[in-house]
Amino acid sequence: MSYRETLRWHAFDTHGVVTTAEADRLGVPAVELRKLAHRGALERLGYGVYRMTEAPPTPLSEYAEAVALVGPHAVIADDAVLALHGLALVNPRRITVATPDRTRATLPPTVRVVRRHLAPSDITDVDGVPTMTIPAAVRACRGHVMTDRLQQGVHDARERRLIDAATAERLLTELSTEAEAAPTPVRARARNRSTTTPPTDPRPTHHPSTEDAP
Repeated sequence: MSYRETLRWHAFDTHGVVTTAEADRLGVPAVELRKLAHRGALERLGYGVYRMTEAPPTPLSEYAEAVALVGPHAVIADDAVLALHGLALVNPRRITVATPDRTRATLPPTVRVVRRHLAPSDITDVDGVPTMTIPAAVRACRGHVMTDRLQQGVHDARERRLIDAATAERLLTELSTEAEAAPTPVRARARNRSTTTPPTDPRPTHHPSTEDAP
């Protein structure tokens, strides 16, 4: 099997993404990657990361590319996890990727990196793409995504069996408690009115004098 065929079959399992590290494990020298890129079989995405043009893209291709560009230990995080699963009606402009490492890679504007250490229990993978678990992502999105959307996302995840009933119940309880503790818009406006100094009338005040008396 040629180097090209080896990488093509590999790319079918990695959403089209090929890295120099993976190629090396497959016995493909880095110089061959450059040759294949010159011939149009590979498209260079960043340092050590390529897209196999002969492998069809998948719904997870952009997520696989994002974690490959950020580097080892990178994980799809926060609202990007919800978007990946089609939950909570989120549509982030950038894919959030968490990593415990410093990254100096030049990244496309569609990728946002946050430096964060995640517990192993908060990490999973979706068809080979490392991501935060749905519960961890929901908790990370509190205060950034509307509570009612997160609640609906939890319900949808339970119905689709992405999380179990006990996990869904815990998340819904946490979200309900937080929503009850948060001030309602009406209360917030009332509080603001009570603490705001009344505006001063800009018109001059007329004081009666003895000359005004009849």
